Amino acid sequence: MKFYGARILLESLKREGVTKVFGYPGGAILPTFDELYKEKDIHLYLVRHEQNAAFAADGYARVTGRPGTVIVTSGPGATNTTTGIASAYMDSIPIVVFTGQVATSLVGSDAFQEVDTTGITRPITKWNKIVKRVDELAWTVKAAYYISSSGRPGPVVVDLPKDVQVMETEFEYPDKVDIKSYKPQYKGHPVQIKKAVEVIKRAKKPIIYCGGGVIHSNASKELVEFAEKLNAPVATTLMALGVIDADHPLNLGMLGMHGSVATNYAVSNCDVLIAIGARFDDRVTGKVETFAPNAVKIHIDIDPSSISKNVVVDVPIVGDVKEVLKDLIPLVSKLDTEEWINQIREWQKEHPLKYKESESSIKPQFLIETVSDLTSGKAIVTADVGQHLMWVAQYYKFRYPRSWLCSGGLGAMGYGFPAAIGAKVAKPDSTVIAFVGDGSFQMTLQELASVSEYGIDVKVIIVNNFYLGMVRQWQELFYGKRYSSVFLGVSEDKYTPDFVKIADAYNIKGLKVDKPSDLRSAIKEMLDHKGPFILDVWVEKEENVLPMVPAGRGLMEMIEAMA
Repeated sequence: MKFYGARILLESLKREGVTKVFGYPGGAILPTFDELYKEKDIHLYLVRHEQNAAFAADGYARVTGRPGTVIVTSGPGATNTTTGIASAYMDSIPIVVFTGQVATSLVGSDAFQEVDTTGITRPITKWNKIVKRVDELAWTVKAAYYISSSGRPGPVVVDLPKDVQVMETEFEYPDKVDIKSYKPQYKGHPVQIKKAVEVIKRAKKPIIYCGGGVIHSNASKELVEFAEKLNAPVATTLMALGVIDADHPLNLGMLGMHGSVATNYAVSNCDVLIAIGARFDDRVTGKVETFAPNAVKIHIDIDPSSISKNVVVDVPIVGDVKEVLKDLIPLVSKLDTEEWINQIREWQKEHPLKYKESESSIKPQFLIETVSDLTSGKAIVTADVGQHLMWVAQYYKFRYPRSWLCSGGLGAMGYGFPAAIGAKVAKPDSTVIAFVGDGSFQMTLQELASVSEYGIDVKVIIVNNFYLGMVRQWQELFYGKRYSSVFLGVSEDKYTPDFVKIADAYNIKGLKVDKPSDLRSAIKEMLDHKGPFILDVWVEKEENVLPMVPAGRGLMEMIEAMA
């Protein structure tokens, strides 16, 4: 049967099981939007900025494990998605972005709303392609979803010239694609697995260091089974929170710049470090030369380019985390780690996560603890970047994988709210809470229109400290308290805008709270409310995220308290 290109695109999406799309129309993508108007099986959520379409698709992908989908126009429509694409690329999140493009006859002529989308996005995509012939379109869509979701996941961009969308050809959707240059390796090499087993057998002070790759591989069950069989403690990166229950006795919590002191001490003193689906990010390692200096390092990762990229390892295993763990579990046995675990428990007692409580102002840590308690750690939680992100990572008790969403690698302000929209669209029966900064929220709050229009029940908690908090903290610690361009309030007791009034303008319930005694009831009101809700929480203005490893220092050089 013959179809126009725009119809081929939608029929191809349906073959891929796509039912939800985030996007924004424009001239170069109008043929596709005209087909969407007629389409009953694919629902497009109209965002108010294309960046937010990419963030929403990212949120959708993280909670489902399936690629999120974006459709936008050419030129500024395409360029507006780049921050969301870059964030997905850094965090290995599968999204597929379809961008309109000027007609093929106009490409390269500086036509209206023309940019070189494939050139611009090449450094921040796993794969991209401009479709110049309509008979290439179905194969390209199949390849896009296959490449995005297989191996190490990531974003893909498909550029669609307007004339290709209205050209006609026979529609045949391929069952599979075979790309000679792209062959992800899923099974770990038996020789390397045997070497890892021999190293593990000799361990007296092992640490399992797991990253977001464990979640991408859906290997949480295998990870916990592996840790329990070895009786080995587990340290998680920011991206891996939820992969093991916060209350599991082997869970040490987060390591790195704002990890716990005990966890960083454990990593620094271990004799075997088993890195699983992690990339040795600089926020994790601190000074590379002092990272787990006495440990034999095993690294399991599906991306061979990540191995020994930042930290040289002794036993590399290239393969899918889930598959490698399945092969490892039968080959290992319980280790004698009682003395090691007791030592870690002593460090935890001596260096607990802590903050000074207050009766006059709301401490942000207390806010996070209260939300965690009232949701029993069962909500899907998103966050922007900044201090509130780290407080959530430290004080919210995550219990399940795919319940925690943040822009970990890129650190994109404004991520939390649109990502929460994508998460709620994907999981409508789940409680979805976006912790946002007062600075970050103002970058993407236009999506209040979207949640109002579609009735998307997202709970937004503004951790409002009147500052660009993390920048202010660095200025306090390292720039002599010269607070340059970080205060966002009008005065110490007045803030613009009034977020409750903004919520009301979008026909959304809003509430401000600034007293600790009122906080719990305000959170309950938010959680009980049917529909989107904005809770503006005025917290202690100059509270700092501690502990902290200063840039360029090792994990043993943490700042635990301010002078």
